[in-house]
Amino acid sequence: MNTLFMRDPASKLREKSIEWMSQFFSLTCIGLMPLMPLLMSVLFLDSKYIKQYQYWLGKFRVHFAAIAKGPVTHYLSDVFLHYQDIPVHIQGECVQCGNCCLDKQCAFLEPIENDKFQCGIYHSRLRRYSNCNSFPLNAKDIERYQCPSYFVVNIVPVRTSR
Repeated sequence: MNTLFMRDPASKLREKSIEWMSQFFSLTCIGLMPLMPLLMSVLFLDSKYIKQYQYWLGKFRVHFAAIAKGPVTHYLSDVFLHYQDIPVHIQGECVQCGNCCLDKQCAFLEPIENDKFQCGIYHSRLRRYSNCNSFPLNAKDIERYQCPSYFVVNIVPVRTSR
């Protein structure tokens, strides 16, 4: 048996736990879907979520379908539990394309002008605990959302002679 492809039991358990937590979170969000506009009104102190209940309910359906495809697992493993390796350096700056916002499916994403977008909860204290606050964390993030403005920089140590 090739030992290069064997993982330790703790690693397998961690992966299974992350998978289970991700599924639990996604199912909980789906179960709470009818209450989401009310919860968001309370969390963000903004009545627009209640006043436009059907509109926001539709946006949350799309949002939760998008996060179930990987961002929850990414958050739990890479951000919350710091399980994955993070590159030394990422360069670039946001050009407001909206790609990293669940491929423009985030319920809070707002169009502003000429294919540019902004986060509707950017200044919220709760945002800092979200997956959004960590983007881009690694090359997989940049690739997943085809980010046009961030890139990983490989830093190579240089030796000088004296």
